[in-house]
Amino acid sequence: MTTAAYPFTAVVGMDDMRLALLLNAVSPAVGGVLVRGEKGTAKSTAVRALSTLLPPVEVVPGCRFSCDPAAPDPGCPDGPHETAPGDARPARMVELPVGASEDRLVGSLDIERALSDGVKAFEPGLLADAHRGVLYVDEVNLLHDHLIDLLLDAAAMGASYVEREGVSVRHAARFLLVGTMNPEEGELRPQLLDRFGLTVEVTASRDTEERVEVVRRRLAYDEDPARFAARWAREEGELRDRIAAARALLPAVRLGDRALRQIAAVCAAFEVDGMRADIVTARTATALAAWAGRTDVRTEDVRQAALLSLPHRRRRAPFDAPGLDEDKLDEVLRQFEDEEPEPEPSGPGDDPDDDPDGPGEGGGSDGGDGPDGPGGGRPQDGGQEQAPPGAPEPSIPEQRSAEPESSADAAPEESEPRADDGGPGGSGGERAAVGAAEPFRTRRLDVPGLGEGAAGRRSRARTAHGRTAGARRPQGTLTSLHLAATVRAAAPHQHIRGRRGPGLLVRRDDLREAVREGREGNLVLFVVDASGSMAARKRMGAIKGAVLSLLLDAYQRRDKVGLITFRGADAELALPPTSSVDTAAARLEQLPTGGRTPLAAGLLKAREVLRVERLRDPSRRPLLVVVTDGRATEAKKASASNGSTPVDRAARAARLLAGDGVASVVVDCESGPVRLGLAGALARDLRGTPVTLDELRADSVTALVRDVRTVQNSRRAA
Repeated sequence: MTTAAYPFTAVVGMDDMRLALLLNAVSPAVGGVLVRGEKGTAKSTAVRALSTLLPPVEVVPGCRFSCDPAAPDPGCPDGPHETAPGDARPARMVELPVGASEDRLVGSLDIERALSDGVKAFEPGLLADAHRGVLYVDEVNLLHDHLIDLLLDAAAMGASYVEREGVSVRHAARFLLVGTMNPEEGELRPQLLDRFGLTVEVTASRDTEERVEVVRRRLAYDEDPARFAARWAREEGELRDRIAAARALLPAVRLGDRALRQIAAVCAAFEVDGMRADIVTARTATALAAWAGRTDVRTEDVRQAALLSLPHRRRRAPFDAPGLDEDKLDEVLRQFEDEEPEPEPSGPGDDPDDDPDGPGEGGGSDGGDGPDGPGGGRPQDGGQEQAPPGAPEPSIPEQRSAEPESSADAAPEESEPRADDGGPGGSGGERAAVGAAEPFRTRRLDVPGLGEGAAGRRSRARTAHGRTAGARRPQGTLTSLHLAATVRAAAPHQHIRGRRGPGLLVRRDDLREAVREGREGNLVLFVVDASGSMAARKRMGAIKGAVLSLLLDAYQRRDKVGLITFRGADAELALPPTSSVDTAAARLEQLPTGGRTPLAAGLLKAREVLRVERLRDPSRRPLLVVVTDGRATEAKKASASNGSTPVDRAARAARLLAGDGVASVVVDCESGPVRLGLAGALARDLRGTPVTLDELRADSVTALVRDVRTVQNSRRAA
């Protein structure tokens, strides 16, 4: 039994998200939607509900690639198609799982039949299923990079290409691309963000009445989905008709020179790269006009289009949240107020009483789904799904500026605290957070050996993509044929198999897959000393700048990161290992300093975190980065309890990590004319590599990676 989908018009609030989805339904050329937001904000519910609003599609009977009978794809693998009546079916919504393989996405070829029989036996993938429908990628930021590249290339070209050792298949793949993500779990690369037409930020409402209505509707849906959907059927039908009417009106919408100049001025003012932003903004403004039932693009359309298409494209620092300064946007648009407006043809939406298609204001009898509020209609049958009396009418949302507030505006410069943090009561108590110095480009720190972890850009590993380093028998489905090795395996058996013609007789046992070597992402665990001995403002700013630089490097190399800090009496896991490097940067900025230096506690906490992560993801190798001056102090009671010094306990903890085989780097933060060399001793106990803050810079370290490998190789030899 199929459960009725949650109605799109029953989604409470989320006006930006609903508007962006509807604009793409009106004009798929806009390029899709990326929905960013915290968990539990109806992202997936709204996307799944959208597919039920799309008009049905006519397809060629029996075509696995959903060809349009009016204009079949001449290169369709199931073609050529003869002229014949088509079959109508609902538009599909295809979901791409996070763990999908490349073959599941683009389709697969039977390599054995291609080599032995010369037959292109092609099994379509999800891109073929999504043609002329919706392709939904939940948690798109967790997809492997090569899958995202294939996905967005297909979305941009409208076609999918499958290449396997000289055998090529192409088929049409035009779909509405919708991705959702939780920024706490990591960001998309900037060049991939740019490939999404629109982006919206969603957050749970803080309004009590609105939250009550969300719960009320959800409970009613869970109790009887069919009955709930029936109560919203009229609003769904009106919205469906309005989408069809806007699609029909879209070709008649006129984008005048004044609107084009506004779009170009806005994109230039926000310093977006390339021309894709201008094109997407123009298409979005045109779709907004059609959605409002007009044939002319106005300033309000350009403004709303910019709020949807530019936040994720503006030039910004890697760890800044997407956003757009609305005051600056209004200032740019005001420059065109004195221009003589162009003659604008009147459209059917100029008169509120002129509604030739019936549902022109369409999302419900209360007007909540009119041009100023898509999908906000409510049933009037007195059911419990009605919004509470006096609830505000939805309107076209205006995205608030998300310009980050700098935390670098710290308190006035204070005098240097004492380097000695071991005075009575733990001298140098907690101090306010210090802003980080300017980040710089660091040299790559990698893990020795050859791994098999998730694809990335740090350490050497066996991966699905990269240079060919050998061949082996297939382990599962063959995805990358090693042609020379396959021929060598099949050649000795041709006489026994009765070969008479020029073709090579290949059996499945002859097939060999390529073993490729590329780069993997690692778990980079930072252990940062935040004690009183590090608390000098200028010095701590430099240390934070160095860690921020390493975090930026981890972001670019697709690593997971974790952050441990130690100060006072114990160590704290400030950030559990995550792909959200920008979250780590935010935690670092807020890091207070002061107190004693429990170095041993920090190292033992790191060992425990790495043990747990090894169980969760055994293929991802760790790299431990300890940022300290090497000093270790603890409360006198703790030192007297077992007769050992804090430095001795730190050395024992370091040797435990070394025994676990953890690759490590110690960033020596000691400064001043007199140096104790404690960080160097710690690096020897860790069997890692010591490096100063200055040596972290890319133009200063010429042998760091070689040193790490040398130390690790000598450790294994010992």
